[in-house]
Amino acid sequence: MTPNTRAVLLFALVFGLILLSGFERSWNVALGIVNMGLISAIMALGVNMQWGYAGLFNIGVMGFVALGGLAAVLVGMPPVAEAWSAGGLRLLAGLALGAATVAAAILSWKRMAKGRARALAVAAILVVGFFVFRAVFDPAVSAVEAINPAATGYLGGLGLPVLVAWPVGGLLAAGAAWAIGKTALGLRSDYLAIATLGIAEIIIAVLKNEDWLGRGVKNVIGLPRPVPYEVDLQNSEGFVARMTAWGFDPVAASSITVKLAYAGLFVVVLAILLWLSQKALNSPWGRMMRAIRDNETAAEAMGKDVTKRHLQIFILGSAVCGIAGAMMTTLDGQLTPGTYQPLRFTFLVWVMVIVGGSGNNFGSVLGGFLVWYLWVEVEPRGRELMEFVTAGMADGSWLKSHLLDSAAHMRLFIMGLILVLVLRFSPRGLIPER
Repeated sequence: MTPNTRAVLLFALVFGLILLSGFERSWNVALGIVNMGLISAIMALGVNMQWGYAGLFNIGVMGFVALGGLAAVLVGMPPVAEAWSAGGLRLLAGLALGAATVAAAILSWKRMAKGRARALAVAAILVVGFFVFRAVFDPAVSAVEAINPAATGYLGGLGLPVLVAWPVGGLLAAGAAWAIGKTALGLRSDYLAIATLGIAEIIIAVLKNEDWLGRGVKNVIGLPRPVPYEVDLQNSEGFVARMTAWGFDPVAASSITVKLAYAGLFVVVLAILLWLSQKALNSPWGRMMRAIRDNETAAEAMGKDVTKRHLQIFILGSAVCGIAGAMMTTLDGQLTPGTYQPLRFTFLVWVMVIVGGSGNNFGSVLGGFLVWYLWVEVEPRGRELMEFVTAGMADGSWLKSHLLDSAAHMRLFIMGLILVLVLRFSPRGLIPER
C-alpha cells in the first residue's frame, strides 16, 4: 500500500466514523465533532511545526491557545464606556510605566559597565519603577472593576468584527512566544518543557485574576458571531418556509445551518494554513529546519544560526495555536479562563501530533480529527458498554456499581491505550514523515 493510499483510507475511516455518529445520534453532534476537529487540527499543526520541524518540546500550548481566546474578547466585544471614563486611561498609563521601567532597567544593564554601580542602578530603577507603577495602576484597576461588576467590570474590546480577532490572536500569541523564546530557547529540551509549562500557567493565572482585562473567572459571554444566530434563522419566514418545504424541522435545521457555516469558515482557515505549512516544509527553509532538528551540531558547523531558527519556528507554531484559540472562543461564544486545563489543551494536542505522525502536516490533521472524535465519543460508548456488561447483574451489586462508575474514566483510559498502541506498532505515527 502506497503512503498516499494509506492516508486517504485513514481519512476516509475517520470521517466515516463521524458520519456514523450523525446517523446514530444526531447531525448536530456530528457537526460539533467536525468543528472542534478542525480547530484541533489547527492546534496540532502549530505543535507539529515546533516539534516535527525543529524538535522543540513545548508543553505550554494551553497558554498560547488562551491568548488567542483573549484576543477574541479584546477585538470583538464592544468597549465599556463607563469603565474607560472611570480609569481606562490611567490603567493604560500604569501599564506604560511598567513597560518603561523594564525597558530602562534592560537599557541600563546593557549600557553601563560591569560592576557594583550597574547593579545598584538597575535595582534602583526596578524598585522605584515598581512603586510608581503600583501607585498609578492599582487605583485605576479598582475604578474599572467597580463599574457594574455583575455584568461588565472590565474595559471591553474594540468592537470590531470578530473575524479580525483570529489573526490578532495569532499576533498576540506570537508576541508572547517571542518574549518567552528570547529567554527560554537557550535551555536544554527538558528545561524548555518545564519553562513553557510554567509560563502557560502564569498566563492562565493572569486571565483568571485580572478582571479588568477579561472579567477573570466571571467569564465574558455573548461574544459576537461571524454567522447568524439560530433564533434569527427561526424568525426568518423565508428560512422557515424553505425548511418546512424540504421536510426539515426549522429549529433543528437552524442549528445545523449555523454549524455548517462555522465549518465552512474553519475549513478555509485550515486549508490556508495547511497549504502554507506544506510549502514551508518542502522549501529549502523546511529542509534546513529538519537538518537542525536531526543534528544541531552539524547544522551549526554549516553556518546555521540554530537559536535564531528555533525562535522563528517557536513564534510561528505559537501563532497558529493562537489563531486556533481565537477560533475556539468564537465558536463557544464566551471566554472561560477556568476551562483551560493542561490535559485538554496541551496533553491532548500532543497526542494528536504523535498519533497522526510527527513531522507530517497531514498526519497532524488526521490526528486532530481522530483523537477529538475519540475524546467525544468514548465516554458515552463506554457507558453503553458497561450497561451491556452489567445487564445481567443484580441491582445494587457493588461490582455493577463499580463498573458503571468506571465508565466516566473510559476517556482517559482509551487515550492512554491509543497512545501506547501507536507508539508500539507505528512509532512514527499513522501517517509517518517522509
